Amino acid sequence: MNARLDHRSPLVFDTRELGRRPGTLKRLSRTVEAPRDLGNEVIGVPEGAPVELDLRLESVMDGVLVTGTSRAAVKGECVRCLEPLERELEADFQEMFSYPDADDRSRPAESGDDAEDEEDTFFIEDDLFDLEPVLRDAVVLSLPLQPVCQDDCPGLCSDCGARLADDPDHHHDAVDARWAALQGLVGTNQDDEKDNVPRNGGDEPQEK
Repeated sequence: MNARLDHRSPLVFDTRELGRRPGTLKRLSRTVEAPRDLGNEVIGVPEGAPVELDLRLESVMDGVLVTGTSRAAVKGECVRCLEPLERELEADFQEMFSYPDADDRSRPAESGDDAEDEEDTFFIEDDLFDLEPVLRDAVVLSLPLQPVCQDDCPGLCSDCGARLADDPDHHHDAVDARWAALQGLVGTNQDDEKDNVPRNGGDEPQEK
């Protein structure tokens, strides 16, 4: 069994006022602090940042259907130029929280797939439900896997790491590796020719 839900947690909601009569509705808004790890490796909502929630709770036969929208500022870095970025994110979600005495919970699992479905089901405990796992899934799935500061960000120079957006004319004179050895030979031949040039003031060979 999981630990009992704490009604003082900002992401735990009480359904007692809603009741169990199917069709009963309740709307509410709440601003909460973002939990830890609300994001992926490159972008996410900073821990403790405000998250605005607009929720619609509807009592149905087997539980409470929760439909909502979350809004928060996310921070990260551009995957092309590594510059920090910040933007507003809005994520919609809908989840069913079942009553502990709902018929589908009392049925024995007949297969491994049924057992997995059971693990993915959310339940109401002591008239409370925890929105955090639902919010986390909604936000993380809405985040870009490869965020960029702008759609046409040129990124960094592959040779020196300079940010190309700051210097559009930035370039390096590239030498084809296939010709590098030949250039070395050319340089050597030029040095040899210089060594064979007669020096000024030297004795000229006399003809006999």
